Amino acid sequence: MILSIVKGLHIAALILWCAGLVALPLMLGKHRLDEGQADYARLRLLTHDSYTMIVTPAAVIAIAAGTALIYLRGVFEPWMFAKLVAVGLLVCLHALVGHTVLLMSERRGQYTPPSPLPLIIGSIATMTVVLLLVLAKPVVPDIAPAWLKTPQHRQLPVEETPI
Repeated sequence: MILSIVKGLHIAALILWCAGLVALPLMLGKHRLDEGQADYARLRLLTHDSYTMIVTPAAVIAIAAGTALIYLRGVFEPWMFAKLVAVGLLVCLHALVGHTVLLMSERRGQYTPPSPLPLIIGSIATMTVVLLLVLAKPVVPDIAPAWLKTPQHRQLPVEETPI
């Protein structure tokens, strides 16, 4: 029961987060230097509030619920670590969108945001990789060297072992 609730929360938060990573660059792309102050203020408030009150909390909830699912299901497989790398890229894209929202508000109409196309393509490509990894659960080769997986039978470099 708890597993189903956490999984539902994870999926719902992911839908909001991913939708925001596509919608926010599109909204930022609507900004023009020649627009009036009222239009600029409305667009700035809409992007700022969407980012801070919807998309970022959804990202935090998605990551927290996903982390809980990893431990509840005991999924410590190589494909999961590859998925976590892709999620880290989504977090970087999220931060880049937030930086653009911040620059738009701090420069008071004197900032033209970059084209939304690279952010949208990067977000959709990363979301597709995450989805494929989760649904296919491919066999990812173990690339860790043998010395990381076998005991070395050496003493710790400290006198005492922590209790």
